[in-house]
Amino acid sequence: MIDKRLEPQITEWRAFLRRRQEVHPRDVEELEAHLRDQVRALLDAGLDTEEAFLVAVKRMGNLDAISREFAHEHSERLWKQLVVVPGPEAGSDQLARREFFVVLGLAVAAAAAIKLPALFGVPMDPAEELDPFYWRNFSFFVLPLLAGYLAWKRAFHLPPAAWLAVPFVIAAAVVNAYPFAPDADTLWLAVLHLPMALWLVVGIAYAAGRWWTGSSRMDFVRFSGELFIYYALMAAGGAVLIGFTMMMFAAIDVDAAMLAFTWLLPGGAVGAVIIGSWLVESKQNVIENMAPVLTRVFTPLFALLLLAFLGAMAWTGNPIDIERDVLIAFDLLLILVTGLLLYAVSARDPDEPPGVFDRLQVLLVVSALLVDTLALAAIAARITEFGFTPNRVAALGENIILLVNLAWSAWLYARFLRGRGKFAMLERWQMAYLPVYSAWAALVVVVFPPLFSFA
Repeated sequence: MIDKRLEPQITEWRAFLRRRQEVHPRDVEELEAHLRDQVRALLDAGLDTEEAFLVAVKRMGNLDAISREFAHEHSERLWKQLVVVPGPEAGSDQLARREFFVVLGLAVAAAAAIKLPALFGVPMDPAEELDPFYWRNFSFFVLPLLAGYLAWKRAFHLPPAAWLAVPFVIAAAVVNAYPFAPDADTLWLAVLHLPMALWLVVGIAYAAGRWWTGSSRMDFVRFSGELFIYYALMAAGGAVLIGFTMMMFAAIDVDAAMLAFTWLLPGGAVGAVIIGSWLVESKQNVIENMAPVLTRVFTPLFALLLLAFLGAMAWTGNPIDIERDVLIAFDLLLILVTGLLLYAVSARDPDEPPGVFDRLQVLLVVSALLVDTLALAAIAARITEFGFTPNRVAALGENIILLVNLAWSAWLYARFLRGRGKFAMLERWQMAYLPVYSAWAALVVVVFPPLFSFA
């Protein structure tokens, strides 16, 4: 029998393994059983509980590299003395350097790609409104390169991997062939939804042919959330860089707007997607500490925001304004809340019992569900009064999709809190629902423009 004081450490070790790409999820239980056997044998040999656990992890053979990362992540313990093994061999260093140069080349290629249209008469002038061509094609400047990097990283075999190019080619042909009216609503809906539709292709490249296994989709959710964090950090740094660029050149009476807004900004925007993905892949021990903390910070904050909004709405009696910008803002808010839920689910050990954070998650989901219901009622009332428009129909569909997800998530989470269901059921529901978002986004991109006469 293992001392109960070791259970938190074993739980932490198990959660760490679940996040590692090197270990398949179905192997974690077998590895844990082996670890427990090792601990029992060491306890019988006379070691104390802490020493038995540390030595058992050290003896896990092929997990030396993972144990080393775990050691660095928990350096306050005796890991460095008992677990840390020699660093990676020279061959691993060479592979890491090779990957770095591949990533750097792809980032430069993405930055160059977004400048290519200028050679064919589609300039990017900071003094004028950006040509719609760039909005239509922004996804194609970077997402095919990102999918290629992930497929290469995971040794996705060429015959099936080559099919990943097909959705990009079809999407590029469709959005560039459609005769959108100037400043058409369907154009901007296509621009907003195209990356969401193509993100599924990136996920298939990430999974390297194992997309239909729940664990691969869960890994991709974690990757997406961590990439968002890295990208936001790099965007903040980029904004500071552009600000200092403008300030320094202004000091010598030189206008740096052309440099900042036609080179640094667009090149950095696409290149940072590739660099951020590489950082997620190679620096996971850093972001895995940061991302769960950010999730736990922003979950109660967004729950309070939604509750405050519902309270203010009830107090004032004011209905939700459903102009285009407001609809987009509400949809983005609900998508962000759903993303927080999704990432929290992906980062949680499904074997842990319910805790305070789970109750906060339910509060967030129920609040979002109420806001979504009110937004749907406002959209339906507007459609009844003034008829259908592309924005209203898109908002209606997206809110229905989010409503279904949030409602069933709330039900499954409540069952888990009451001890009537397992957390894995909520996890499976979220993973099964992922393709729905991409399918709806593809529908908006392909069907909406001709349905509403490209207006």
